[in-house]
Amino acid sequence: MTTCNFDLESSPPAGEVEMPASMIERITQILDTFEGRMSLLTLNEVAAASRLPRSTVHRILYQLIQLNWVSHEESGYRLGRRALVLGNDANPLDQLRATTSPILHKLQLQTGMVVHLSVLDGSEIVYLDKIGGRLAAALSSRVGGRAPAYSTAGGKAMLAWHTPERVDSFYGNGLKRRTDRTISDLTTLHLELSRIRQRHGLAFEQGEAMSGIACLGAAIRIIDGPVAGISLAASVTEGNLERFAPRVMEAAREVSRALSPVTSFRPRRVAQTDDCSWSTQAFDDLLTG
Repeated sequence: MTTCNFDLESSPPAGEVEMPASMIERITQILDTFEGRMSLLTLNEVAAASRLPRSTVHRILYQLIQLNWVSHEESGYRLGRRALVLGNDANPLDQLRATTSPILHKLQLQTGMVVHLSVLDGSEIVYLDKIGGRLAAALSSRVGGRAPAYSTAGGKAMLAWHTPERVDSFYGNGLKRRTDRTISDLTTLHLELSRIRQRHGLAFEQGEAMSGIACLGAAIRIIDGPVAGISLAASVTEGNLERFAPRVMEAAREVSRALSPVTSFRPRRVAQTDDCSWSTQAFDDLLTG
């Protein structure tokens, strides 16, 4: 008679799922929990959805963050730059560009200025779109190009909706000048971000990214925070760029509504910095004003 010996300890307890032996399988299970760029998950949510131990998920997420496959924010985890730039039809950045394209073209026709669309990637912005005006060829910005977020109107508009601690983590090694007008210290940057919040999210820059070029910008926001920035660029000699501020703000609101029609991108309260804290009432006033 043949005796069959079963290794009972190698089988998972009833009701539990056996952990995949392959690291690639574990990584795949974790990445599959994210449904796109807008998906923001806590550690517990990733562990529950992937059906992996919390400690395992935390360790793998940490490694994925180091390699830019996942990004970590104060409220959770998102897909990172490397995951988002993979070329496929469902690329969330392509979806973002498709949503914003008609709105940005309308803004360019209304103003005659160069229009930029950018996203925040750590301490930098990445340009996703550039729609030409008279100055388009003269500007060094290009699709796929980068710039320090603190030196651009679109970048500052996005930074304004992050906590001071988050901003400090971006620039712990200091701020480098691009021109003699670039913000070069954290104290000045925090004061500038406070002023942007006081202006309901409208950001300005005068020759901080490129000498002789002025910009104004606003963030595209959903309930979880900023996802992109819109900005106008013009020569500082043209002056009175502020006259286009209502059009830039309306373009940002229009895209935000298109991205989150159910929530109407109502913001959560953010931590108070300097002398200004953002409130949902102030944002409601902006929407209706």
